[in-house]
Amino acid sequence: MSTAFGGSYSPDSIPAPVVGPGEFTFAVIGLDHGHIYGMCNGLIGAGATLASVYDPDPAKVAQFVEKFPQARVARTEAEVLDDDDVRLVAGAAVTSERAALGLRVMDAGKDYFTDKAPLTTLEQLAAAREAVARTGRKYAVYYSERIHVETAVFASQLIEAGAIGKVVQVMGTGPHRLSAGNRPDWFFEKEKYGGILCDIGSHQIEQILHYTGASDATVVRSQIANYANPDHPGLDDFGDAMLTMDNGASGYFRCDWFTPDGLQMWGDGRTFILGTEGFIEQRKYMNLGTQDGTGHLYLANGDEETHFDVHGKVGYPYFGRLVLDCLERTENAMTQEHAFKAAELAVRAQLQAVDLVPRPVR
Repeated sequence: MSTAFGGSYSPDSIPAPVVGPGEFTFAVIGLDHGHIYGMCNGLIGAGATLASVYDPDPAKVAQFVEKFPQARVARTEAEVLDDDDVRLVAGAAVTSERAALGLRVMDAGKDYFTDKAPLTTLEQLAAAREAVARTGRKYAVYYSERIHVETAVFASQLIEAGAIGKVVQVMGTGPHRLSAGNRPDWFFEKEKYGGILCDIGSHQIEQILHYTGASDATVVRSQIANYANPDHPGLDDFGDAMLTMDNGASGYFRCDWFTPDGLQMWGDGRTFILGTEGFIEQRKYMNLGTQDGTGHLYLANGDEETHFDVHGKVGYPYFGRLVLDCLERTENAMTQEHAFKAAELAVRAQLQAVDLVPRPVR
């Protein structure tokens, strides 16, 4: 078995910046989730220029500008939205507040790039769809477990190259470490974070849609539970769902907050993609029982069985494509319908989920 690029396939070259300094300017509003740092790193890596940041919490702003000293501290949200040089606003607000922020951003004539989950209710989804149609602006979503993970990017390239034939099933796992003492209060309030299937489940549903090439799906069964956190009855610490895609493929995912403290990483996230002519396994963040680091992909088909170590070799083309999409009004990074469909299915999975363990009435 190869331990590098010993098989028949190799990744595309790491994408170069698509714009020069000052050619595409973005700003940040909302620092409630740490994903904002990855969002900014991705955009800056694509050549975008970070202009300013606003959040009502001075401590969050101070931490942010320590990492991104080029960002001017805005005094108000309006100061950011009124800046004609800003083309896109990135935000990681409290989950239930992301849609309202997006409406304000789009009404100000700017594209919006939000952390996942991009919304928490079907009413918010309807409002976001209406605003996109009315303003012509983008409501892009940071589904980081696919767009900002090198094994996930390479898996897409392999599928496009026909390495495993037609994809017929995708199974994903999204385990996370809870670290409850370090979480803000809103993290445990279901009306604010949306529930586990809406929240981290949106990552998994987006991947299933993408890898199967489906445009829609039916949630056949979904389940949630709070198995081990009675002090936080609003938390779902477990969730799973089964989907049937509109092209006949199937999907299953499980997400949870049970990563043990002894594990080297915050979660052993994996994705299994079954095709008619082979299969792919992604060990995204670690290789269990080793210190091999991130970025392990396994491919088996009629010609080979190969282990690819893709860390530092693939890059993240989504961000450059997003910048160009905003400039050229195209949809090469991710279509708007795809971003919204993943969110819709996540909300529907949450709404119809069976609660496996009765919770105390508050």
